[in-house]
Amino acid sequence: MSTGVAEKTQKTVGGIRRKFAPWNDPQAVPLIRYQNVTKRFGDFVAIDNLSLDIYEREFFALLGPSGCGKTTLMRMLAGFEEPSSGQITLAGQDLVGTPPYKRQTNMMFQSYALFPHMSVWDNIAFGLRQDGMEKGAIAARVEEMLKLVKLEKFAKRKPHQLSGGQRQRVALARSLAKRPKVLLLDEPLGALDKKLREETQFELMDIQMELGMTFLIVTHDQEEAMTVADRIAVMNHGKLVQVAPPAVIYEQPASRYVAEFVGDVNILPARIDSITPGLLTLRPEVAPDMPFHVTQECPAAVGDTVALALRPEKLRVELEPPADPSVNCLSGSIWDIGYLGDLSIYHVELADGSRIKAAKPNLTRMVERPITWEDKVYVSFTPDAGVILTS
Repeated sequence: MSTGVAEKTQKTVGGIRRKFAPWNDPQAVPLIRYQNVTKRFGDFVAIDNLSLDIYEREFFALLGPSGCGKTTLMRMLAGFEEPSSGQITLAGQDLVGTPPYKRQTNMMFQSYALFPHMSVWDNIAFGLRQDGMEKGAIAARVEEMLKLVKLEKFAKRKPHQLSGGQRQRVALARSLAKRPKVLLLDEPLGALDKKLREETQFELMDIQMELGMTFLIVTHDQEEAMTVADRIAVMNHGKLVQVAPPAVIYEQPASRYVAEFVGDVNILPARIDSITPGLLTLRPEVAPDMPFHVTQECPAAVGDTVALALRPEKLRVELEPPADPSVNCLSGSIWDIGYLGDLSIYHVELADGSRIKAAKPNLTRMVERPITWEDKVYVSFTPDAGVILTS
């Protein structure tokens, strides 16, 4: 592909992703619907009266810690588990009682589950042969899948002759060969190293856009979910805590649980001192004599205790106090420093002994650090940098 064509394709895909938001359209009909679904294993409630809509062509992520119910939710859609109560529909069809092989879904497992005695070509063709597809059609479909995942030159190899990333692509091609309405991805990149995992995430996004297919991914990796998904459902104890696009999940978490689970965050307890239209004054516990001003609407009242969530990259660390009096500021000393190459992470100890974390981009090449251990510093943030959480 020429550079010009590549750039044009990239811009087109980006434009589609920016405009894609059927969940905001009251006329849009969901492809997948979970309606009041509960799943029990004995006395344990894995899914608790959950309702969720997923739309056609959406790349949707189920995100949460181990045991939160995300895999169970996916397995019920695939047909490997049946709900204890409630309804699951796919394209308007009630799936309860429908065996997995009759559902228009396919699952890609973390282990890949490739047949070790078969070639790449035969692994991809296996499901098509099981369905009784004509030989010529099988050959054409397999070649199409090999081209899609860029493995044409590896068609005759066995799985043990491939790298981890190549085996992952074979598993993806086999899952897509039957052209399901929904591809289910159960921790699909967990076995890959960090750099390859990041590269593969973008390849998955490109393939999903090219095919126009619905992808549902289960992951506990916050960065992975933020990268690939159009929307994320954050789960905890079998319930949905927040369902929103990645930017909303990160910048406007609905609760302390979401703020702490997705990315790094500083949580500062504070009391609401006053409320004026568009502006709240807080008295933080870490420094009651240093009021914070926050530009956010909040359902709480004067005197209520809330939590102010501050992402590390929203904080500035300087050796001198900020000149702008409207900027919120705390003073402290450097307790620890983490150098990550592109960023330096500063752990600042405040006067009361508590610590906050700030991230500073390394914009210049420096031999000596301008800020080092035990330096007295000022940590500041603008009034719109934090998010007030009431739950």
